[in-house]
Amino acid sequence: MQMPPVQIGFGSVIAFVVIFGLLVFFHEMGHFLLAKRAGILCREFALGMGPKIYRFKKGETEYTLRLLPIGGMVRMAGEDPELEVLQPHMEVGVLFNKANQISHVYVTPKDIPDHATIGNVVRFDLEHDLMMTLDVQGEAKTFAVDPKTMLVIEGKEVQIAPFNRQFRGKTLWQRFLAIFAGPAANFILAFAVFVAGALFFGAPTKDAVLGQVVPDGPAYQAGLKQGDRILSVDGTPINEWNQFVGVINSSPNKKLEVKINRGGQDMVVPVQVNEQGKIMVGAGVKKEVGTALKHGYDQTIFWTKTIFTNLAQLFTGHVSVKDLSGPAGIFTMTSQMAQNGLAALFTWTALLSINLGIFNLLPIPALDGGRLVFIAIEALRGKPIDPNKEGMVHFVGFALLMMLILVVTWNDIQRLFLQ
Repeated sequence: MQMPPVQIGFGSVIAFVVIFGLLVFFHEMGHFLLAKRAGILCREFALGMGPKIYRFKKGETEYTLRLLPIGGMVRMAGEDPELEVLQPHMEVGVLFNKANQISHVYVTPKDIPDHATIGNVVRFDLEHDLMMTLDVQGEAKTFAVDPKTMLVIEGKEVQIAPFNRQFRGKTLWQRFLAIFAGPAANFILAFAVFVAGALFFGAPTKDAVLGQVVPDGPAYQAGLKQGDRILSVDGTPINEWNQFVGVINSSPNKKLEVKINRGGQDMVVPVQVNEQGKIMVGAGVKKEVGTALKHGYDQTIFWTKTIFTNLAQLFTGHVSVKDLSGPAGIFTMTSQMAQNGLAALFTWTALLSINLGIFNLLPIPALDGGRLVFIAIEALRGKPIDPNKEGMVHFVGFALLMMLILVVTWNDIQRLFLQ
């Protein structure tokens, strides 16, 4: 498939970053909100990938903006195996809160403040019993640990995650919702964008009423105008827009007698259909809330079905991997849509959001769909899967996913620059 030539400028870059950032933000916000609702400790909410270029912390979560404007993540405690920082016999320094619970554990010797209690770790449980026993000057002392205790490692604070704050410590249903909420947020966003577009620009109606008439097109040259109501074509009564389009499309290179009503008066207008079966007109539109909501729902369902159908053709061999587009192709199409106007950009944003939602639901390790498969397997087995084994599967899946992205990016480069 040859991509249309586009002029790529600063505006195109801004449009791509804003749109893709919006899609990723809503996707990750879906994960974040349902995880927080379940009581899961969310360590990081990140937009982009690669090195961090901006960060701030609010509450328990660090919010970061990363260099590459693709992807994002919500890092939940316990989604991957927790790092084991503390070890028996390790010398640490601890501070206490007003309830005489440990509030800070200083792991790195140089970070230990002068007023800290220093001892060697005898035993500890930071997931269930929330306790720590230290050998302080030859005496074993056991202390309660605050559920929000900070481990200080090389000057950086990391909050502990008791088991009931970890992803794996939640019910199957809570984990399912936290994962599924990401793709679900993309479908909700698509619906909202379709509705917003319909309210701003109008939603096509089923009525056989002309909307935009393209200048110098066949309909324009014949004298048809926006607002004309189509009554019949060559004597065939027309009741709705799709019927009118069907008659026109099946009549390439023909001159048709189109009966219209304009301002209460009926008239017949001869129209020459072009060789593509078009007369270059659009349907009439309405800017009503009810119409916009129905349009948003219909478009979301229609494009979801269409994308799933195309995806099925990929697995059945009817569509080749060479036909797929990666970030470069998406950027090019976003540039094209930006040049076509805001209405086209709204529709494109909604389609990308649906694509992102569906893509993430694929049962591929490292994607949301792959994690949902592991949750389903756990439900069938009746016991959890070893997190280390699951982590390895997701790691391999991520590597394969990166290879796929490289392949489709190469496809984009060939289409854009080598053909």
